[in-house]
Amino acid sequence: MTPSTLLRLALAGTRTDTLRVLLTGFSAALATLVLLAALTVLAIPAAGEPGETGGETWSTQYTNALLREPGLRPGVAFTLLLLTIPVLALAGQCARLGAPARDRRLAAIRLAGATPRQVGIIAAAETGTASLLGTTTGLAIYLVGRWLLHRPDAEGRLMLPTDVLPSAGALVAVVLDMPLIAALATVVMLRRVSVTPLGVTRRTRRDRAPRPWPGLLILLGLAAFAAIQPLVQWHARTDRTMPSGLVPLLLIGGGLLAMIGVVLGTAWLSHTTGRVLHRFARRPATLLAARRLTSDPWLGSRTFAALLAAVLFGAGAAGIRAYFVANDQVSAASQRFWDQVEGRTTEPVTGDSFYLQTMDLINLAVVVALVIAVGGLLIAIVESVVARHRAYAALVATGVPRSVLGRSIVWQAMTPAVPAILVASTVGLLLSRGIFPQPRYRGSSSYCDAPVEVCTGPTAHSAPRRTVVAPEFTQAVAVPLDDLALYGAGALGMILLAAMIGVLFLRGSTAVEELRTT
Repeated sequence: MTPSTLLRLALAGTRTDTLRVLLTGFSAALATLVLLAALTVLAIPAAGEPGETGGETWSTQYTNALLREPGLRPGVAFTLLLLTIPVLALAGQCARLGAPARDRRLAAIRLAGATPRQVGIIAAAETGTASLLGTTTGLAIYLVGRWLLHRPDAEGRLMLPTDVLPSAGALVAVVLDMPLIAALATVVMLRRVSVTPLGVTRRTRRDRAPRPWPGLLILLGLAAFAAIQPLVQWHARTDRTMPSGLVPLLLIGGGLLAMIGVVLGTAWLSHTTGRVLHRFARRPATLLAARRLTSDPWLGSRTFAALLAAVLFGAGAAGIRAYFVANDQVSAASQRFWDQVEGRTTEPVTGDSFYLQTMDLINLAVVVALVIAVGGLLIAIVESVVARHRAYAALVATGVPRSVLGRSIVWQAMTPAVPAILVASTVGLLLSRGIFPQPRYRGSSSYCDAPVEVCTGPTAHSAPRRTVVAPEFTQAVAVPLDDLALYGAGALGMILLAAMIGVLFLRGSTAVEELRTT
């Protein structure tokens, strides 16, 4: 098979196939832009003027403190990398769009004489080509945007790091690695797929009901976060140097374990809620939804993966913001105490708004991630409706109203989403409590206990002194119920909207002619 023939067979098909290629390329372009933005932040050179506390040099050519201070740039890059999770999930959902029609096309190619290996190469070439189209487009948008946004102000400072560029190797790696990974992922997923001239069959071993073992992953993630503070304190007490990669390893590893546990645990939640709904439901729509949840509980894990990751991240950010608020209150209380001890006028203490403004940016990133995740959710729901067109058409032909089927789709989407979002919010909040516990302050200071002329004279070093020990100031970190409710309600509202949009495709998928479609 020549490369031109391979490319022509990979990109052939109907308008649905063209839409799948375009959406896959669009999601790959988004992921490329996010990755290049993270690499650009990390490429800022560690040179400039000394910071406020000395030591590290700050990049004073930027107006944003997140870019000026070297210690904050890794956090910015990590936040951008987290945004790639819903984008990659969106790419995975886009790759499944129009799967039945693609299966029939692959079966026709198999019937024409292609070998199973050649059919697998064609499917991988389709995904890889679409991803390559998206990554090159993303690189072009990045380079053009970098040129357009390079606008220094009157002092020569920049709002964005448009004066730096990742290395050529990093650019090539981002553009080429993502299509390669997408093609390899397609090959791996086709291991359980048998393409024959008579159709496409999938071999699966998921005959048993899901087990709640993902809860162990959640506990391991929480334990990793909870171990950070004790390890830091132990190294400080014993005057030992902590390994530089230990804390990042616990943060990244624990966060991934908790997120994977929440996503995989949705299958058990779907199966359990389906059984409960089947036990107590009395209406046709809820009974249909219950049977669908118990027959394919893994659909929830595939559908809600990116959304739950965004909710977990948002709940963790809300918990960190609540810690900063409590820490400002502790700082204000300690400042009032020392003002009274030193006889100064106590002035209102305004908290450090820099961290709160940073959390506002993170909240904006969470909202963007939720919107992207809902795009993938919408595609998944529409694909589920289209893929089961013959079953729905058969139900309509036997007398089931389309309104009942529409309500069953909504029940199927919302029933596992409610407990899954509650679990994701709780886990995200507990992760933030692990690394940011209750703020405390307890300090002491030594003062000259003599007249002013003695304390300021040449014999000040021998003047009597007294030590004042401040009481321990502490403040309980409030549970950010408002933020958690906002994220949870927003996610549920987006799921409901996506389900209702998916219902709109029900009429075209339940026509009587669909019963004759093979």
